[in-house]
Amino acid sequence: MPKEVKYDLCIIGGGPAGYAAAMRAVDLKKRVVLIEKGKIGGAGIYNGALSSKTMWELSTQIANSQKRLDKISTEQNKTKLNFDFEELKTTVAEAVFERKFQLQCHINLLQSDVYNQFFKYERGTARLLNKNEVAIKKQKKDKIIYAKNIIIATGSRPRKLDHIEVDEKTIFTSDGVGSLKEFPKSMVILGAGVIGCEFATIFSNFGKTKVHLIDKADRILPFEDEDIASMVTDNLQNNGVVVHKNSSLTRMEIKNGKVEYELEYKDGKKEVINVEKALLSVGRIPNLEHLGLDKVGIKYQLGCTIDDDDTSTSIKNIYAIGDVTAHIALVNVAELEGRRAVEKMFGKSNQKITYKNISTIMFLNPEVAAVGMGEQQAIQKGISYRLVKLDYSCIARAIAMRKTKGFFKILVTDDDEMHVLGMRAVGEHASSAIQAVALLISMNKGIKELADLIHPHPSIIEGIQECLRMLLGKSVFKAEVFEDKLKCYRCVNGKKTPLRNLG
Repeated sequence: MPKEVKYDLCIIGGGPAGYAAAMRAVDLKKRVVLIEKGKIGGAGIYNGALSSKTMWELSTQIANSQKRLDKISTEQNKTKLNFDFEELKTTVAEAVFERKFQLQCHINLLQSDVYNQFFKYERGTARLLNKNEVAIKKQKKDKIIYAKNIIIATGSRPRKLDHIEVDEKTIFTSDGVGSLKEFPKSMVILGAGVIGCEFATIFSNFGKTKVHLIDKADRILPFEDEDIASMVTDNLQNNGVVVHKNSSLTRMEIKNGKVEYELEYKDGKKEVINVEKALLSVGRIPNLEHLGLDKVGIKYQLGCTIDDDDTSTSIKNIYAIGDVTAHIALVNVAELEGRRAVEKMFGKSNQKITYKNISTIMFLNPEVAAVGMGEQQAIQKGISYRLVKLDYSCIARAIAMRKTKGFFKILVTDDDEMHVLGMRAVGEHASSAIQAVALLISMNKGIKELADLIHPHPSIIEGIQECLRMLLGKSVFKAEVFEDKLKCYRCVNGKKTPLRNLG
């Protein structure tokens, strides 16, 4: 295979991480080649973030509209929204196409006469030959390129289980959701983490599928605080979802074109259930096979992730970003790591990545947003803290929206400075509400500035201001008076005592 021109940087993988890294290299006027064997955008667009969140948005609109119809309909004149799966697939396809078209146009323009000295896109499968050479297997003519630096950003794929046959039609992963031709009358979801709960929310929202959720723990979302998991569970069950808690799957198989699965509970009870479809949501595994990592001596966990230190691998000029590392598998984190790797390799920044103020969203019912430390984490680490919690029913905007299910919860250090440790928001506009608090965390600031800021009225974020005022002892509502709506306390060595502003 003939060698091509030398590059400053070769990026293997065109998902969110790789694409962000390529664009940062273009900013720095470095010659970069981006290699992708499949579709530009990766799981950030296809069978992942964009497609599933489009489904969630649509399902939420349908669920809210149905609830409104139920309120104004009489028992004799019940109206049921008729929304079919083809409409859903069309809407998702439109969203995916719009984003795909943007990226493709962008790539085409970057390879025009103005920018092509900096950027090159190669379609093919990449393999490391040594620490500087990468072979690209293409449909017509293979090639080898030379690069001073290499970034591995090959993403991940849904994990499968050896004892379950996945045909991506009857038993499928998130990659197979798009193969459905209609809403199943019933389905089981194995895995009660974020993705499993999101799909349980989506399908139950449409009101056409009886959803079962298998959870081996005593509650869903075990990594989150109990009050969050409890509210999400209640809402799922109110939506008709059957949550199998403390259950182990002993068998799942396709019989006569449908799914039969057997559960065993901690009390010894066994149960056999039949449904139309099954969705496996048991995590993801990085795409590291056939990259030639062993050949160049890159250290990685077999079947797991590449060992990295602030994006650097065990080989000096090779970096790893996104889902192939052991950090948080999110689009915004992947993009952050991509930019950091480029700035680091070309000496443009000495600031290491910090993950303590990463904002996350769980698209549930209602949505859940988080940043920083949760209460469960603080107790596990033996950290003393002060906590304030405000129910959405005390926020004027939530009352106006008739969306009063939810709460804000903020943790601060147990001292006069009250630096923000973390926040959880559950309810309408939750994802938009946490950004100011995320900024306080990144700046290691206390709460006074945000508490004194004039917030727009009426808005959901006024609830954050009221939380901070409670901690400062100058709130409109007093926690000791409104005990069912507000909580304000100190936690030391796991023991909670109320913080009182009166008497």
